[in-house]
Amino acid sequence: MIEELWKKIKSKDFSFVYLLYGLESFLINETKYLLLQSLLTEEDEDFNLSTYDLEETPIELAIEDAETIPFFGDRKVIVLNNPFFLTAEKTKSKVEHNVKKLEEYLKQPSPFTTMIFIASYEKLDERKKITKQLKTAASVLEAKKLNEQELKKWLKQRAAYNQVEINEDGLDTILSLAGTNLSLLTTEIDKMALYVQESKLITKEIVEELVAKSLEQNIFSLVDKVISKKMDEALRIYYDLLKQNEEPLKILSIIANQFRLIYQVKGLAQKGYGQQQIASVLKVHPFRVKLAAGQAQRFTEEELAKCIQLFAEGDYQLKTGTMPKNMVIEMILFQLGHGL
Repeated sequence: MIEELWKKIKSKDFSFVYLLYGLESFLINETKYLLLQSLLTEEDEDFNLSTYDLEETPIELAIEDAETIPFFGDRKVIVLNNPFFLTAEKTKSKVEHNVKKLEEYLKQPSPFTTMIFIASYEKLDERKKITKQLKTAASVLEAKKLNEQELKKWLKQRAAYNQVEINEDGLDTILSLAGTNLSLLTTEIDKMALYVQESKLITKEIVEELVAKSLEQNIFSLVDKVISKKMDEALRIYYDLLKQNEEPLKILSIIANQFRLIYQVKGLAQKGYGQQQIASVLKVHPFRVKLAAGQAQRFTEEELAKCIQLFAEGDYQLKTGTMPKNMVIEMILFQLGHGL
């Protein structure tokens, strides 16, 4: 869907109205940037680009602007942020919109104006007449969080854009190390593409060498080492985190969250839920569910419950100072690694 939309924009096949909605802000921002680059020159932007926050400004003022002929150039662009009247979400905004005016405008949009609605909401209210009408009149991008296969496809396309390739092991490794944040993944692919200009191939080894791990990913690796009984490697990761001035309380909190996720994934899987269903229920990315499901196989439910109790006790010790902070987590890691 996004490939088709971008192809049309690049070939100057424009619509009068665009609706970009969803929680994947990177895709929305990239599409908006592509539209502005394609529709306006830098000189035009000073005079023919208007941006409105619809939590602060009534829609009728933006429509009045849209119907005003541009002073310079052939086209103007109007960006409309936060169109909360398209959703069922509650808002603190006290602005009242004359939605009828927008309904009339959409029947016959100004031929010299491109209107871009930016709706950073998970869902729109499909029951509303204005939502239905806007989705019919506009070119629509639903910017959903990408699943594992979609992320891999995106990374391959981004590598090809940089005139390099990434193999399957490289794809698995970058998702494991960098997570599922599309903006971060794109930055990492671009960086590695510069590094492999001779070989033109991004491999697992290149990814491991160049991709910086987030705190969460370091802790995921730490947990994985503990589960695999590789205590020397687990402690090495922990000491490295301390050298980076990470707070023991924060480290423990993220370890606890990972085990809580493992516990929840295991429980739901035993009830017959699939990975996509579990991701939806827990509101986490399906790739995190896939990794947690693999780790869950190493524990019984009783063991995971004991782990969570262990973290609660550690949290209490850290906050009350009954033991040196560094030792609290060391003791927990040893208990996890040598059986509960």
